Amino acid sequence: MMLSWEYPPRIIGGISRHVEELADALARRDLEIHVITCEVDGAPEEEVIDGVFIHRVPADGDMAADFVPWIKSLNAYTERKVDELLAAEPDTPTLLHAHDWLSEFAAASLKNKHKIPLVATIHATEHGRNYGIHTDMQRYISHVEWELSYEAWRVIVCSEFMTEEVNHALATPLDKMDVVPNGVKADKFNFAFPDKDEFRAFYAAPDEKIIFHVGRNVREKGGQVLINAFKKLLSDQPNSKLVIAGGGNRGWLKDQAEALGISDRIYFTGFVDDLTLLKIYKVSDVAVFPSLYEPFGIVALEAMAARVPVVVSDIGGLREVVDHDINGIVTWADNSDSLAWGILEAFRKSPLQVARMVDAAYEKATTVFSWDKIAEQTEAVYKRTWAEYTNTDWK
Repeated sequence: MMLSWEYPPRIIGGISRHVEELADALARRDLEIHVITCEVDGAPEEEVIDGVFIHRVPADGDMAADFVPWIKSLNAYTERKVDELLAAEPDTPTLLHAHDWLSEFAAASLKNKHKIPLVATIHATEHGRNYGIHTDMQRYISHVEWELSYEAWRVIVCSEFMTEEVNHALATPLDKMDVVPNGVKADKFNFAFPDKDEFRAFYAAPDEKIIFHVGRNVREKGGQVLINAFKKLLSDQPNSKLVIAGGGNRGWLKDQAEALGISDRIYFTGFVDDLTLLKIYKVSDVAVFPSLYEPFGIVALEAMAARVPVVVSDIGGLREVVDHDINGIVTWADNSDSLAWGILEAFRKSPLQVARMVDAAYEKATTVFSWDKIAEQTEAVYKRTWAEYTNTDWK
């Protein structure tokens, strides 16, 4: 039973795609996977996709106006749905897998009520997102994160960086954690693209290089650093266009671009659908992810799978994904001069050097970070948890 507050077509952050692709890969390993998630307009309450059973439940209230009561309501409906599923098959061995603090309330209650083992994935921490705990709300969320890691038999994190952070922020013992990275479906970039030139022309002129960034509209993703860097590199690469994709309020970044006098060189796409996003990757000359906080960096992995040169900051899990001057360019975090240098470095490389770099990136993305390998590692955590919790072998 996987508990996640978001799941396609509801996509808010990286958890949605992570849970979807992990569930698919686990189902291919003949595990019966049930995902309990939030309802979304246009999606059925119950469906089976590629062998994964998806159950969408409601939530009362207004998510935007009063988030904590809303998420607790979602957890109450989630718990009720899992109760129904367990009652229908009382003799089926079941393990819970909760994703982040947003699933803690249902996960802890179900674990203790039904005496079934719980695995938790901590995708990020409130401490890391905010560079410490400063407000009552942050303290509350951090405490719920602690409760989830305490209640779980095993805790999965996506990088070695996150083992240190979760140990520091939540006091989770190091020997209770397993590092299982995020993955990428490289084959999703294998699609016919006959109108590639026409599509590219929508974003930039034929003689312009496209610098691409996708991410949430939050400071931690470093969009403000990228805009400052873009201003600096325009003197060297005047025929460059910065394309920034992602939903939410981008007004603060647009104001920054306007103040720097470069708003005519930056294209804010807003939210784009999956296919459009994949196409933008394929027409980009470089993908840039200057995060200030990044537990892993799925978007960098996607760029590597798309065979786009990638430039990242030397922060968090990005350091474990991108190897400097081997499969990408690594720059100093929160440093627009370093970031401008990194983007120019990618442009200055010869075609042969670029080809070698993107080939190495693709190789790492499709081997180390393949979902089949990650599903195997996740199942190993399940097996260990089941054996230790129940004192019986995994069947």
